[in-house]
Amino acid sequence: MFSLIRSNAVIAIIDDVASNLRLMESCLSAFGLDHIKSFSDSSEGLDWCERNDWDLLLLDIDMPAPNGFEILDALHARDRTTSTIVIVTALNDPDSRRIGLEKGANDYISKPIDLPEVLLRVRSCLELAQSSRLLQDAKRNLEYKVNQRTTQLQESYSAMLRSLGRAAAYRDNDTGDHIHRIGESSALLAKHMSMPVEWCELIRKAAPMHDIGKIGIPDGILQKPGPLTPDERRQMQEHPRIGYDILCDQSRSALTEMAAEIALGHHEKWDGSGYPNGLKGGDIPVSARIVALCDVYDALRMARPYKTAWSVEAATLYIQDQANRHFDPQVCKAFADIVAEFEALKSIGTSK
Repeated sequence: MFSLIRSNAVIAIIDDVASNLRLMESCLSAFGLDHIKSFSDSSEGLDWCERNDWDLLLLDIDMPAPNGFEILDALHARDRTTSTIVIVTALNDPDSRRIGLEKGANDYISKPIDLPEVLLRVRSCLELAQSSRLLQDAKRNLEYKVNQRTTQLQESYSAMLRSLGRAAAYRDNDTGDHIHRIGESSALLAKHMSMPVEWCELIRKAAPMHDIGKIGIPDGILQKPGPLTPDERRQMQEHPRIGYDILCDQSRSALTEMAAEIALGHHEKWDGSGYPNGLKGGDIPVSARIVALCDVYDALRMARPYKTAWSVEAATLYIQDQANRHFDPQVCKAFADIVAEFEALKSIGTSK
C-alpha cells in the first residue's frame, strides 16, 4: 500500500488517549512507516511540530488545551501541501468537521477509528506531501540552474563590454588603466554618497564604457596632436550619441541601461553648457554626474603627449572651482572627502 511513499516520511500523532496512540502506531508500523512521533501531551506535540519537519500529522480534536482547533491555528502558516494534517475526531457534527477544514486540516477521520480508512487517508496525504516536496525540489534545482546560467551570461556579457570599452580607450592613445580607474573611482564615490550596494557595483561595471562611442570617431580626429578645428570638434562631440546607440543595441539589462545613460550624459554639465543635449542640474542622470567628475579628475592627473600631469592639489582645486558649473556640487563635496582614496587607485592597472 505504501510502496511508493519515501521510506523516511515522518508522521506525528497527537492524541491524549494512550490506547489510540498505540493502535495507530502499530497499524502504521505494520505497513513499514517507522518514522512516527507520538504525543499524549498536546502542548509537547505542538512544540515538536513547530520545531521539526514532518509529512503528516494525525491530530485529535477533543483534548485538554491546546485542543486540536488551537493546534490548527498555531500551525496555520505551514505549507499545507508538504505538511498535511488529518483530524481524528469523535465530534461527528458537520460544524466541527467544517471548522477543522477551514482552519487548515487536509482531511478528517471519525472515531471510532476504522483502520482501513485510516490507512487510505494516510496514504493519500503522504502521496500529496511527497509529490509537493518533489515538485519543490525540482523547482529549486531549476531556479539554481537558471541563476547559475544567468550569472555566467552576465559575466560573459560584462567581459565583452569591457573589451569594447578597452578597444575604445586604446584608439585614444590610452593604456586602458584610465577606464579601469574610472570604474573603481565611480564606485568609490557612489559608495561615499550612500548609494545602494547593488547600484555601486553596477556603476563600477558600467562606468568604464563611458567613451565607447569613440570607436566611431575617425583616427585623424581622435589621435590629432594639436587643437581640433570647429568641424572636428563637432564630430568628436558625437561620441556620446554613438556610445549610447552602441549600448542600446545590446540586450536590455540594468548594466547596459546604466552604461548607455553614462555614455550619453558624461559630457553634460551642471549649468547646462555641456553636450550633446545641454541637460542641466538634476536632469543629468546621477551615474553620469559621478562619472563626469571621475573622468575629468583622472584625465587631469594623467600625463599626455601634449601636457604634463596636474598635481593633486591643482586637480582638486579645479574640481572644487567647477562645482555648480561643470559638476554637481554634492558630488564635488563627496569627492573632497576621499581624494586620498582616489589617489590610491593610481596604482591599479588593467590586470586587476
